[in-house]
Amino acid sequence: MRDDELEQELAELEAMEDMLSSGLLDRNESVLVVIDVQERYLPHLYEGARVVEASRRLIEGAKLVGVPVLVTEQYPEGLGPTTATLRDILPAGAKPIAKRTMSCVGEAKFVAALRKTERTQVVIAGIEAQACVNQTVHELIAADFETHIVVDALSSRFRRDYDVAVERQIRAGAVPTTVEAVLLEWVRTADAPEFQAIRQLIRDPLPA
Repeated sequence: MRDDELEQELAELEAMEDMLSSGLLDRNESVLVVIDVQERYLPHLYEGARVVEASRRLIEGAKLVGVPVLVTEQYPEGLGPTTATLRDILPAGAKPIAKRTMSCVGEAKFVAALRKTERTQVVIAGIEAQACVNQTVHELIAADFETHIVVDALSSRFRRDYDVAVERQIRAGAVPTTVEAVLLEWVRTADAPEFQAIRQLIRDPLPA
């Protein structure tokens, strides 16, 4: 095969790869945002244990593949800190960002931290789906971020609020996904050095 033919074939393969990967998460473009998973919220949530475990898996996976992690806390002096299950596994330097606005985008420190990552894909986990998550998702979409909502890592106090919020966010342009889908998209191949560790994270079902 001539050099020009080989170059053309490689270009076609690259174009096909771009087409096939369209809409998928890229570890080099992603940032994980975990919203307000705080101790005092948890007893009142629909399937709160699921949210904590799903968020834990996402954080551990993000650390494995080098995806930045941002964590927020709503009015922590009243609602308490991020649950220790998550707080104790945060990457070095990932200090929770306190806020008063429901949307994370309303907090200047969050916006600065997000911009600093230089990432274009935002992966959202946390609570509550109809409040802080919902407003954050809508404002991120309006700011042209590709926003992925991890539906099994979200919740609300009431199931109806959760269901309606997820539907609204999808209609607004958010990409629905799951913990397993996120982690597998971040590695893409069983040849990735992180694959076996990711496989262990997704082996068991999430708690109800």
